Amino acid sequence: MSVLLWILAAYCGVCVLLYVFQSRFLFFPAAEVAVTPAAVGLAFEDVWLTTEMDERVHGWFVPCNQADSPGATGEVWPRATVVFCHGNGGNISHRLETLQVLHRLGLATLILDYPGYGRSGGSPGEEACYRAARAAERYVREVLGAERVILWGRSLGGAVAARIAAECSPDALVLESTFTSVPDMAQELYPWLPARILARFQFDTLGRIGGIACPKLIIHSRGDEIVPYAHGERLYAAACEPKSFQAIQGGHNDGFLASGGAYLEAVRGFLDRHLGRQERAPGPDGR
Repeated sequence: MSVLLWILAAYCGVCVLLYVFQSRFLFFPAAEVAVTPAAVGLAFEDVWLTTEMDERVHGWFVPCNQADSPGATGEVWPRATVVFCHGNGGNISHRLETLQVLHRLGLATLILDYPGYGRSGGSPGEEACYRAARAAERYVREVLGAERVILWGRSLGGAVAARIAAECSPDALVLESTFTSVPDMAQELYPWLPARILARFQFDTLGRIGGIACPKLIIHSRGDEIVPYAHGERLYAAACEPKSFQAIQGGHNDGFLASGGAYLEAVRGFLDRHLGRQERAPGPDGR
């Protein structure tokens, strides 16, 4: 009986620790922004946003056109502006390869750090992530004047992008390597604990995606070692039309790179179908 009581006490202690320190199991921010897009040859602007809770959020805006002067002959018009929501680790300086890919696809991008990440003030949290993304979406529409906006999220960022897409009706939504919800992931990771009950964070992508009307592209790697491929399949099944699914290869964090041309062609095809082909501004001769 004594041994059983000790086991029960230890089990309850683990449950309490998981509940109290849950944010440390979910958010892994890095404070140092070591490099900028200039390191990979991309022009950029520092952007500072203020959320509805007065948190100061930092991001970078990378324009589609890299010409020195606006209106230059042959200037590329972005087919849309992306609000990119990254995953739960690091900060925006760890996403330079993503910025290169988006630029190659003819997209302008605003990438943001959540509160508590990089140079952003505040502390990490589910609602804090939503507030930051909401402020970024407002900025690209109201300040940058973007006519077409894509909300794009990878991993945890997919849950953030889906939440904001349910509120603001973007022109498209892209989810990469995204889980159905935190309680689902927690129960799979800790099957011996009542993880669903203990989950204080939801990030409920599955519960929202069915109500999002814009075109949706869901990308997931069969080899994802963190978020099982089945999560992507469930999200696709729950989404309403128009929707597309693209299976890729590689790991959770590098699938978009490991899949190379197949990834680019899948995204480019989705953009062509739903946003039209990319255009260029006319030159002095009108062509």
